Amino acid sequence: MKGVIFRAFFSHVEEMHGEEFLEELIEDAQLENGGAYTAVGTYDADELVTLVVGLSEKTGAGAPKILRGFGFALFNLLAQTYPGLIEHCKDSFALISAIDNFIHVEVKKLYPDADLPRFKILQKGTDRLTVQYESTRGFSDLAEGLFEGCFQFFGEDVETTSHDVSQGEKTSVTFSFKRRRPASG
Repeated sequence: MKGVIFRAFFSHVEEMHGEEFLEELIEDAQLENGGAYTAVGTYDADELVTLVVGLSEKTGAGAPKILRGFGFALFNLLAQTYPGLIEHCKDSFALISAIDNFIHVEVKKLYPDADLPRFKILQKGTDRLTVQYESTRGFSDLAEGLFEGCFQFFGEDVETTSHDVSQGEKTSVTFSFKRRRPASG
């Protein structure tokens, strides 16, 4: 997992709970590198799991909620940092549909060794979209948060349902989206 994700997670936790809380979280996690991540470095995804579990224990919030909240914040950070990846899309469904064939292609140019999830479009209509998330990591809750951030970015009211087809591993999840309020533009 790229260091940019860890750094974004730390920023999110600090914004939500403060610098001292973040320092305690990092210290309690006993990470191999002490919590020092470079944006372009590659790190074990289990370290993020350790941090999320630690945050869950400290706050009482469940890991799925933490990951969705982080995903939501991460979308906003990525939208600000890489506006060129979004500006060509007229709405959230166009952006989600472009993840594998455009966005992840561009991400690979920046981070050639990135191990990215796959998003296969199963069905696409004006107000409905079905996407299959596939990853070796069980971060579908993070993906769901990214989707929620995307919907807010485009000002859309979208109902999301998901179905884990990986027997609880969350490595293969089907997301179905139904736009309740038409996209503007």
